[in-house]
Amino acid sequence: MKVQLLSSLNDRNVDVAQNSSQRQLAISISAFAEQFEGRLPLNLCLILDKSGSMHGKPMQTVIAAVEQLLDKLQPGDRISIVGFAGSAAVIVPNQVIQDSSAIKSLWKNKLNASGGTAIAEGLQLGITELMQGAKGTVSQAFLLTDGHGESSLRIWKWEIGTDDSKRCLEFAQKAAKINLTINTLGFGNNWNQDLLEKIADAGGGSLAYIEHPEQVGDEFNRLFGRIQSIGLTNAYLLFSFVPNVRLAELKPIAQVSPDTIELPVQQEPNSGFAVRLGDLMQDIERVVLANIYLGQLPEGEQVIGQMQIRYDDPALNQECLLSPIVTISANIVRTYQPALNPQVQQSILALAKYRQTQLAEVKLQQGDHIGAATMLQTAAKTALQIGDTNAATILQTSATRLQAGEQLSSAELKKTRIVSKTTLQN
Repeated sequence: MKVQLLSSLNDRNVDVAQNSSQRQLAISISAFAEQFEGRLPLNLCLILDKSGSMHGKPMQTVIAAVEQLLDKLQPGDRISIVGFAGSAAVIVPNQVIQDSSAIKSLWKNKLNASGGTAIAEGLQLGITELMQGAKGTVSQAFLLTDGHGESSLRIWKWEIGTDDSKRCLEFAQKAAKINLTINTLGFGNNWNQDLLEKIADAGGGSLAYIEHPEQVGDEFNRLFGRIQSIGLTNAYLLFSFVPNVRLAELKPIAQVSPDTIELPVQQEPNSGFAVRLGDLMQDIERVVLANIYLGQLPEGEQVIGQMQIRYDDPALNQECLLSPIVTISANIVRTYQPALNPQVQQSILALAKYRQTQLAEVKLQQGDHIGAATMLQTAAKTALQIGDTNAATILQTSATRLQAGEQLSSAELKKTRIVSKTTLQN
């Protein structure tokens, strides 16, 4: 398995007379097989909410979806299942799949709905189980919940109890550092969208919205399809720039495909930068957008930086491999004419849709409904520009309701968040 690494500027022509020129650098990363290779063994942990609100049809649909998922696992894959309510417990310890029917009979009776929603404890146990089978596998968790998690009580200076949300984020960040990926699935309309998005973003996974119980199987299948296509793991984008070229100071790096996520940048000892990408799917591009500034450079074709990918290959049981170095160049011209790249422009618009929706949510939280409606309308227009008609419809509908003085329902707020990050599944 190899890495494909490509880069393009939104406008590769730069005016030699300008003291500072801003450009967007789109970087495409994917894994590809030089010859036929079977899929990597999976190490999957299901972290499932079994609080009282999951009683009845919700729990029945989750059980059915899990059983379908178990049937998709192959000999050599690993599975573990954790259930959480007021506390968490390991229902199926991490083990190699041999007979899925034996696992089905083991776990079903232990998932009775009751109690509160201790998400952090469930996440902690799930990570512990994943660690036992992480070597040589694609290790991912599906965290499904319909609740908010437990909150601590603050009295003056003292915090009583634990802040579930804070602990969840810390666990997701620790999981990413040891090459474990956390995907989150919000079930129904009462889950905490800020928390689940932060867990997924920090854990290198994706956020899914299950509005109706019967959709849980489709979302499990979608996520399972993604992890089946993973060819390389623990990938980092490493890059550096020549003097007079720098990253923007505010939100310099974001992923725009397959989901939109603001990515943290780590400063490297050699004046370079590192961005964690996590798992790389085969023949499915991971597109990252970097906001850079170019100072004055000599006229002509100029190398402005270089990049490569550091990654693990579980199939070969090799870690910290490096892809070939790829140079980044720009054309410094005396008579400037734009040389725009339409594909990079699409990436810029996808990120704009996300950030415009974020601004709308901030205005809504501040009570500025008209300002929120205006930003949602702008995001809807941006979605149309990139051909995302589903998102445009949802964003415009929310804007129209706000303009009419109506409140957005919990479901509408969640759909707005989801379509800002990705294309909503029909």
